[in-house]
Amino acid sequence: MQQQQQQHQKYSEWRNLWYPNFEDFSRAEAIAGGAENNTITNVTVQLGATAYLHCHVRSAIDRTLSGAEQVSWVRRRDWHILSSGVFTYTNDERFQILHAEGSDDWTLQIKYVQKRDNGTYECQVSTGQGLFSHFVNLQIVVPEATIQGTRSGEHHVDIGSIIDLVCVIDRSPTPPQYVFWYHNDHMINYDTARGGISVETVPGPRTQSRLTIRDTNDADSGNYTCSASNTESASIYVFVSEGDNVDAILMRKASCAMCLASQLVIVLISTFIGTMR
Repeated sequence: MQQQQQQHQKYSEWRNLWYPNFEDFSRAEAIAGGAENNTITNVTVQLGATAYLHCHVRSAIDRTLSGAEQVSWVRRRDWHILSSGVFTYTNDERFQILHAEGSDDWTLQIKYVQKRDNGTYECQVSTGQGLFSHFVNLQIVVPEATIQGTRSGEHHVDIGSIIDLVCVIDRSPTPPQYVFWYHNDHMINYDTARGGISVETVPGPRTQSRLTIRDTNDADSGNYTCSASNTESASIYVFVSEGDNVDAILMRKASCAMCLASQLVIVLISTFIGTMR
């Protein structure tokens, strides 16, 4: 009975080391799968942004440390020891330890995060009581741009009408400051002497950008691309032509298909008659 009480007391002391307020412990404990000295935090960061992986160590642990070198960060993907104390052990200058003297926070900072940074990082604290670990699952999200109504990848408009394209950017924790439109790989200039070109962007969880081109002509045909910083772009090909010409082209395609079918039937009949002789 006394041994169980001692284990319970040790377990309670450990929980308080990581969770001063202890509000979220039950959730973290469930995620950790019952591991006695492990806690887990999930962090989501947008591609190209800066990630801050926090590891809070209360003063009760600090007093047992013989030196700051006993707080380490390890990348679990390849078991690379990234830091010990405030010193980093990697040639990647994007990694840095943020720690103020007397603070209980040992933060691993990763600048300009990339897809390869995705994964689990472990903060290890070595004390006289043993090794304590805190895990951070880092998820890198890549915003995606889509142009509405582009399933076919094409958009047809008549000469003199309006090109109206709407681009939506999803999966963006931080709305992009700017959304750029390109025509045949050239950035669209809204102040061009041509006139009639406007862009309206509404930032938010689903940023929307609307490109409007009035009084279209043949030169407006081509590939249109919507893009933003650290975002997978989206493209659509716009055909600008006279309405009658479009109908004529479609009719010619249908007529050609019928001609090919008729020719195939004639060839088959001729072959069959030849074999009967």
